[in-house]
Amino acid sequence: MIDDLINNLVLRFKNNSTKDLSCPECRLPLASTISINGLPAVGSFSQKTPLTFESRIRFFAMHRHMRYFCDMETSPPPIQDDTIAAIATAVGGAIAVIRISGPDALDYGQAVWRGACPLAACQPRQLQLGSILDADGYSLDKCLAVYFPAPASYTGEHMVELHCHGGIYSARAVLMRVLDVGARAAEPGEFTKRAFLNGKMDLTQAEAVADIISAHTKMALHLANCQMDGALGQRINGLYDQVLDVLSEAESRMDFPEEDLDWVDSADLQQRLTDSLNEINRLLEFRREGEILRHGVRLVIAGHPNVGKSSLMNAILGRDRAIVTHLPGTTRDTLEELAHIRGIPVRLIDTAGIRDAENIIEQSGIERSWASIRQAQVVVWVFDVGRPFDKQIYPPQLEGPPVVLVGNKIDKLSDTPSDDVNTSVGRPVYTCALSGEGMEALYDAIERAVWNRPHGEELDTAVSARHAQLLELTRRGIEDACEHLQHDSWEVVAFNLREALDAIGRISGRTVAPDILDTIFSRFCVGK
Repeated sequence: MIDDLINNLVLRFKNNSTKDLSCPECRLPLASTISINGLPAVGSFSQKTPLTFESRIRFFAMHRHMRYFCDMETSPPPIQDDTIAAIATAVGGAIAVIRISGPDALDYGQAVWRGACPLAACQPRQLQLGSILDADGYSLDKCLAVYFPAPASYTGEHMVELHCHGGIYSARAVLMRVLDVGARAAEPGEFTKRAFLNGKMDLTQAEAVADIISAHTKMALHLANCQMDGALGQRINGLYDQVLDVLSEAESRMDFPEEDLDWVDSADLQQRLTDSLNEINRLLEFRREGEILRHGVRLVIAGHPNVGKSSLMNAILGRDRAIVTHLPGTTRDTLEELAHIRGIPVRLIDTAGIRDAENIIEQSGIERSWASIRQAQVVVWVFDVGRPFDKQIYPPQLEGPPVVLVGNKIDKLSDTPSDDVNTSVGRPVYTCALSGEGMEALYDAIERAVWNRPHGEELDTAVSARHAQLLELTRRGIEDACEHLQHDSWEVVAFNLREALDAIGRISGRTVAPDILDTIFSRFCVGK
């Protein structure tokens, strides 16, 4: 962040190179010289190398403000100089890909693979047929090999991929052979982590790799691909640059208070910060969507015994997952399955029928039903349209999750269900789980309950919980800066904006601590 600020200061004062600028704190003239090839050296002066105007500004900015950044600025950990390897595909498939990345990737690839010519002499990025040899020179497997020279690779390092036959033993045997010649087993997400550290992607794009792998719906996959293409990163970087521009103005007003410079009007600065706050609010508006598409929704099917809860679950899944009988109390425990409803990943939970039961096993199941309802994000409360409604009403003492009221078994009615039923949780949706009648209306109701508002089919950006937390910190810093900007309290404004800038930088990885990186990449699988 300090490099961004100093570069911005240089651009701001490039038309004032004739001024005799000096430090207002120590009064040292910035027209002095320094000793390190024209680059700034804090607190060090000599008469050897004349300072250019850019170096004068850089020296002053570092001399005056380095202490503000020494605690705030965190850089990514140094890139490791070893070579890693891992199986990059799911074990047991038809093809297994062993990925090798690092400075010795080509050497290790050539040590285990033999083809018509050495891998180094083959055309880069083209698959070559050969064999994997064991330590005694015997063939382990027929294998395609491809070499990606740095920096034109996924990680930005030299990379070799070995495409072998799948299976548990064969893929592991090839990987062990690569490890035997000197490679280290990769940690979860280490290939993508190296891609981030080598500047092949920012942190939002790196997180999108995990989102693509874990996507369960078309909508979630579209969102992850947009983030991978930089849709979120570009907006975050634009926000960063906006705040940086105002910070550089605040810094320059502190640093050169007596200079006759072309200051930006305070009202204009206030408007820029307001624009930044509006952008943050737009990003935060879809954080719920981001969480839902990434982690899904807990949807609990509940109600009295023998109202068709299990049949409804089977209808949603499109298969017989739950046992269905005419006997009340058939379901004694909760059943959980993943389903997709209108592009929404749903953790579907079927519960035991709620009633006063004497059987200790059924009582335990009912207690779990209540626990599931309390933890639900959406409750589908099912009742039998052939029974009195007032005996099956949704418990009024329960508050929290939205409720979709479902009148099931309409096939047993001789007439169309009445529209007079209206409760505190709204009008019911009528279905027949066995025939599928009314299921589309149920899906519409669930979709409305999940989003709580009209929702577009495709989102280009939707922040995660981590992004939202950092955007909240950013908003707080900018709001505080706006308040002090009204009183021209430039030092406080600069302090608030530095905090905001640090939070924004942690979203894209421009300012990030090693432990945060470890947390983010630990959720990746090995080989990614």
